[in-house]
Amino acid sequence: MQLGLKARHFPPPQVTLWPECVLPIEVFSRVSTQWRVGAGGPIGLDYNVVYQELQREALAPDKRDEVMAGIRIIERAALEHMQQH
Repeated sequence: MQLGLKARHFPPPQVTLWPECVLPIEVFSRVSTQWRVGAGGPIGLDYNVVYQELQREALAPDKRDEVMAGIRIIERAALEHMQQH
């Protein structure tokens, strides 16, 4: 017999995104299957696809640069996570 609390006994955590993070996360989610892969595993997102998604957003150049910077941060964290596991 097991005793103790299980995950279902706790409510899911509430996550609030900062407004400036919403679009980078949305775009990353849309391109998250588009990785360039080398012999050692994933090396980065296929930026051709990323740029195409950004173009669909019709952003001003400075906003596009801001969103791309956010995507690069997410990409780097994802790569680090994939390399650890």
